Parts: sequence; structure tokens; C-alpha cells
Amino acid sequence: MLEDGLSYPVRGDWIGRIIIGGVLGFLSLLVIPAFVIVGYLVRVLERTIAGDEVPPEFDDWGDLLMTGVVGTVITIAYTIVPVIVYAVLVAVVLGTGGALGGDAGALIGVVGALLALAFIPILFLIYYAVPAALAAYAARGELGAAFDVGLLKPTLLSTEYLVAVLMPIVVAVITWVVAGVLTATVVGIVLVPFVQFYGQVAVFRMFGTAFASVNDRIDAGSAGGAGGAVDDDIGSAI
Repeated sequence: MLEDGLSYPVRGDWIGRIIIGGVLGFLSLLVIPAFVIVGYLVRVLERTIAGDEVPPEFDDWGDLLMTGVVGTVITIAYTIVPVIVYAVLVAVVLGTGGALGGDAGALIGVVGALLALAFIPILFLIYYAVPAALAAYAARGELGAAFDVGLLKPTLLSTEYLVAVLMPIVVAVITWVVAGVLTATVVGIVLVPFVQFYGQVAVFRMFGTAFASVNDRIDAGSAGGAGGAVDDDIGSAI
């Protein structure tokens, strides 16, 4: 999966795509280019799930923009809800500890501090869920698919998807190292957005491959026979 992901961005007429992606990265502070990049990454998911081996081109810009807006809404929804719930929970616990005072208050304060440390796993859960939601949206072309629990559960609980989530960490480290080296010179700094875009495309290729693999297995299982046993196994795991 890692080799496929790293080679994917430079397949076909790749120079033009990387240049466009890097330029959009430069202009991402203007917001609209950032939406276009998100739309392109969702299109990478869509084409990967459909079985295409070559990255999509930058065309139909209006569609890329709208897809990017929807993809951003999905990402924000998956991010803001758990963060708000977490913040309210911590505030309630710490507020209760402060109101009680004494040993009980101190104990509750310790619990609140431990809850504060729990923010790191919450961030990982967000990171884990968002790509699957975007992949579901890319596969179905419907906003509701990103929140379809029945569609997402097999993916989120699969080994393929877990690997696809961990592998991009390797890509991110490589990208950070390369970007760090490039920032040592003025010319290198200019190249950073292009390296970052390359890494993003590679990562989303891995997410799309994992989503397609899980759903292909489920589709094959729904036909019955030996595949039906696989479906039963997935159901029992859930």
C-alpha cells in the first residue's frame, strides 16, 4: 500500500498536476484555492474507489470547488462535535471540583486533569474517522453517506483501513523531513507546497484503496457462498 501510494501522484502527466496543486497550496490562504484542493483530494478518493490507477486531472473547476466545500463541511462536522462535547465535559468536571472544594474537589480536579490528557486520543479518533467519511461521500456522491453508520462501520473496523491510517504517518514524516530540508534555502521554501501536495495525494490514495478493498470484500460476500461467511464474520466483529 505504501509503495502504491507514493508512486501514485507521479503517474501519467504528473508534472502539470503537481504544479497546479502546489500553486493552489501557495494561494490557500485565499480560502477558495484551499476548497479546490480538498475537492481534488475527494476526487482522488472517488477515482481510486472506482478502480482508476492514474490520478485525476484538474478540470471541471466548479465541481472541484463545490466538492471541496462539502468535504470541508464534513471535516468540520466530525471535528467540532466531539471537541465541543469534550470541552463541555471537562468544564463541568472542573467546575464541579471547584464548587465542592476540599478533598472531593481536589479529586475531581485530578479527574478533570486526566480528561484534559484524553484530548490526544480524541484528536486521533477524529483523524481516524474523517478520511472514511470523505471516502464514503466520494463513493456515493451524497453528503448523507459521510454520516451513514452502516456504511462506515465495516471500514472503520477493518485491518485494511487501520493500516491505511498508519501508513500516512510515514508519508507525513517523510514530507516533514523534506520540507524541513527545503526551508533551509529561499528556493527550497518555494518548493514546500508542491511537496505537501504530493504527500496529500499519496495519503488520500491509501485511504481510497483501503475503503475500496473493504467494500469490495463486503460486496463479494453479499453474493452468498463463501463470501457470505465473510459477511457474517464482519457482522460478528461489529
